[in-house]
Amino acid sequence: MKKLSFSLGILSSLFFNIYITAQETPSNADLLKRIEALEAEKNKPKEWDASLYGWVRAEYNFDSRQSAYSREYQLNLYPLDKKLDAAGKDINDAGASNFLAITSRVGIKFKGPDVWGAKASGNIEADFFGNTEVNKTSAGSGSTGLLRLRHATATLTWPKTAVTFGQTWYPSFIPDVFPGVANFNTGILFNPFGWAGQIKVTQKITPELSFSAVAYKDREFQTANATGASPNSATFNSYLPTFHGQLQYRNKFITAGAGAEYQSLKPVIESGGLSSDEKVNSEMFFGYFKYSNEKIIAKLYGITGGNLHHLVMIGGFAGYENPNGPESYKPTKTSAFWVDIASANPKIAPGAFFGYTKNSGTDAGFKNLYARGVSGTRILDDVWRASARVDFKQNKFSISPEIEYTAAKWGDLTPEATAGPNIKDVGNFRGMVRVMYSF
Repeated sequence: MKKLSFSLGILSSLFFNIYITAQETPSNADLLKRIEALEAEKNKPKEWDASLYGWVRAEYNFDSRQSAYSREYQLNLYPLDKKLDAAGKDINDAGASNFLAITSRVGIKFKGPDVWGAKASGNIEADFFGNTEVNKTSAGSGSTGLLRLRHATATLTWPKTAVTFGQTWYPSFIPDVFPGVANFNTGILFNPFGWAGQIKVTQKITPELSFSAVAYKDREFQTANATGASPNSATFNSYLPTFHGQLQYRNKFITAGAGAEYQSLKPVIESGGLSSDEKVNSEMFFGYFKYSNEKIIAKLYGITGGNLHHLVMIGGFAGYENPNGPESYKPTKTSAFWVDIASANPKIAPGAFFGYTKNSGTDAGFKNLYARGVSGTRILDDVWRASARVDFKQNKFSISPEIEYTAAKWGDLTPEATAGPNIKDVGNFRGMVRVMYSF
């Protein structure tokens, strides 16, 4: 009897557990709902996201002639004028070379929660190019090889409007339309280059057409210094930022645009012991075009304007003496254009570049000239450059040999800040190899 009672108890407990388990086992519909919830959670956009990018970049370069340069011959600008010694030998007819990795780069792109209905994103990027040259009279005093800020921006993007603020490219530098040369000069002297603190508003007019308005202030790249000025004081002294407007068209194959800007700088606040409110006012106009498909990439760009020194181009402004008054200023005019054609092959891509820039001077009668491309009583008339390259690419690794020839025409300085008599032609051949590994 006891055994029977014990067996019945076990049996009852077993049936009870089976009943409870059956009640807890989800139905197919419940399982489907749970799977859908997990999938939705998995596919839900991340509130915060960040990605690291950059490259290791090393370059060996050789120059046949002394040139105006930046950062230990990393970036060559134009060949120097003839400089004869007592025996009539050209001192600047001497070569130079270097092996550097200071253009290696690291950056981070990030995005976060929406702000006022806009997608929020940002970017911080730096390289090791430094901000200042090595002082020839004080070895090691420059910042070459140290971290340099390139970009630091935040952007709010609505369906038709975007607002960017922070430091990024000058608006006349077009990230989709710049020379594809291997040289780090990126077409400098012929194409604007540099970054500036700014606020930019872009408005879509149609899906292909947009208009951008920018207000910016120079920082690392700036106009020349007038007598008694410190670096970038012309920007600090000016109440107004530089104003820029640009119209851009873009579709699958074509990117094209045109723009203009107005700049008003105040070089000094004191001139000859007198308070100065004199300004150098200038305008600039530019246009660009790119066509690309699966076989070819063709680009061209043209620019003309006054006081383009801050865009790392030749020219600047002139100072005029005024009786019983402070020095006044007028910009010099510079024009430039370039064309770049390259293969779009993902493995082996040859390319060629040609650029030309011309100094058109300013009004006669100046006392001082604050410009790039001036050496004492000599001044650049024009500069042209031609180069050819081949990019050998495998995944994120590339090797790019390039040959380049830069020619410059120097002449005696005229009253209009142009090159006059005693014209001398000089040229520099640069051979280089660039190796990059991107991540």
